[in-house]
Amino acid sequence: MRLIRLLGLPVLLVLAWWAVSGSSFYLPGPGRVAAAFADTWFSARLVEDVLPSVGRLLAGFVLAALLGVGLGVPIGLSPTLRAILEPVLEFFRAIPPPVLVPLLMLLAGIDTPMKVLVIVSGCVWPILLNTVEGVRALDEVLSDTCRMYGVRGASRLRRFVLRGASPQIMTGLRQALSIGIILMVISEMFASSSGLGFTIVLFQRQFQIAEMWSGILLLGLLGLALSLLFRRVERWVLSWYYGSGAARA
Repeated sequence: MRLIRLLGLPVLLVLAWWAVSGSSFYLPGPGRVAAAFADTWFSARLVEDVLPSVGRLLAGFVLAALLGVGLGVPIGLSPTLRAILEPVLEFFRAIPPPVLVPLLMLLAGIDTPMKVLVIVSGCVWPILLNTVEGVRALDEVLSDTCRMYGVRGASRLRRFVLRGASPQIMTGLRQALSIGIILMVISEMFASSSGLGFTIVLFQRQFQIAEMWSGILLLGLLGLALSLLFRRVERWVLSWYYGSGAARA
């Protein structure tokens, strides 16, 4: 029964895809795309395009996490700092990251640093804002208890602040991961010579339609794999939270 629940909808979608594809050149059937997938990605492209893309995504995601949490904690703890920075943060958050690509190309060139910076520029905001909100919502009673028992400095930061805000932080990280995949592709569509985004556009320009669809399918599978991996990490990090029943409350 569990297997039917897991595979039922994907199987129906593939059948619907097969039914509407027909002999269309621009919408090849699942069989053609599967054959193109095997020929295209089980080859040197795995090392030349897929792994560099994943590496840029992870590098940008980790940098955004460090930056977002590192700035979000002090901003969340200080009402004065929050009041000063909030208008500026809202201004920069409202700027769509893709429009920064030409500027980042001028500042960082067209190589890997530019692509990583594009990912950071979009991923940092959900992490930062969720961290701020998580820190702001910390229990005042627990804060006073830590103060009474002399829990200060790094111990207070680790055991009270980061632990208490961790559900919100993980929410921001989950949102940032989805944004990072989108920006990874967008950054590779500009003045690039490798990566998934570059390869998909190249296939489109050369009218290799089945190969183009196989790249889109690979992006979906990559996003699914990263989401499942993140879910396992989240369950491990927040085991205390789920175990306490707070997540169901």
